[in-house]
Formats: sequence, C-alpha cells, structure tokens
Amino acid sequence: MSAFEFFFSFYGLLLGLSVAELVGGFSRLLHERHRIRFGWLTPLLALFVALDLATFWVQAWRFFRGAPFNPALLLIGLIIASTFYVAASVTFPRVTAEGVETRIDLDHHFWAHRRVVFGCVLAANAMVWLLLALLGLVDPAWAALWTPRVVIGLCLFAVCTATAAFAPYKRLVTAALLVVLAYTLWNMVRAGASLVASGAWSPATGG
Repeated sequence: MSAFEFFFSFYGLLLGLSVAELVGGFSRLLHERHRIRFGWLTPLLALFVALDLATFWVQAWRFFRGAPFNPALLLIGLIIASTFYVAASVTFPRVTAEGVETRIDLDHHFWAHRRVVFGCVLAANAMVWLLLALLGLVDPAWAALWTPRVVIGLCLFAVCTATAAFAPYKRLVTAALLVVLAYTLWNMVRAGASLVASGAWSPATGG
C-alpha cells in the first residue's frame, strides 16, 4: 500500500460519510415529503455542497498523491474532512417520527443554518488553500499552481461563500449563492468538455 493509498483510505472514508449524510438527508425528506415545503434554497445549497465535495475528492488526487506518509497529514485530513461533514450534516433538517403532523419548511431551515453550512465549506476550502500556499513557499512547482485564473477563482469563491454565510440581506445572500453555484457548475462543465475533447478511454480487460 502506497502512502497515498493509506492516506486516502482515511480521508476518503470521511468524505464518503459526508456524501452519505447529504444523500441520506435528502432521502429522508423524500420519505416525509407529505409534510415538507421544499422551496428552492436548500436544494440549491445541497447541490453546491455536493459539487464542492466532488471537487475535494479531485483535490485529494491532485495534491496528496505525492505526499509522504506522515501522521500530521492524517490530522490535517481529519480536520478538513470533519469540517465538511458538519456542513453536509446540517444542510438538510433532521426528520423524526415525533410530531409527524409538524410541517417542515426548507427555506426556513436554510436561513436558520446557512451560516454553519457556508462557514464550514469556506473553512474547509481555506485550510486546503493555506496548505497549498505553505507548500508554494518551499517549492516553486507548487507556487506555479497559483495562476491568475486560480487566484481570481478562489477570491470569487471566498467572497461569495462568505457573503452567503454572513450577509444580513436576504437578496444579497441569494445572489451570492447563485453566483458561487454558477461558478462551481461552470468548472464542472469545463471539466466535462475537457473529457469529451480527449476522447473515450479504453475499456478495462480482465486477465
């Protein structure tokens, strides 16, 4: 087992729990849909969190596959992934059997918990950015990753996420969510276009 495989068996498990929490929360809402007022803010928030989780999985491959085995890296991975787990677990409300006649308003849930969700997502990303910045100080190859496009994208993400978390005006929060979600989707579309342009991959063959 390589150092990366050992690290990712731990880091990927924690990120996987975040995905399970997000999907499980949505599934529970569907089960109780007769008493759920869905709205559109919480579903958009869940989409944003899911896309950023996928981005974290990609970042683990890009940034950690050459890392040596070190307990400090496991601790860093634990902190980052745990922060994301908190965001995923709060994205959807808990649905219990108690008070089955109680209506649940997802837009109300969004406004009540958006600071925790956006704040944790921003904190998890900021920890990765800080780690990459520190690596850039000691290795020119890491410093080369900080292109103008990357810096502008990170600033846009940070400003919009912080605004969505802490701005006092609902219209501003909604606009920030739409902008950061559009930016995240745009990155996914670019990745998909690159995949299409590169052609199909070869099928796996058994021995």
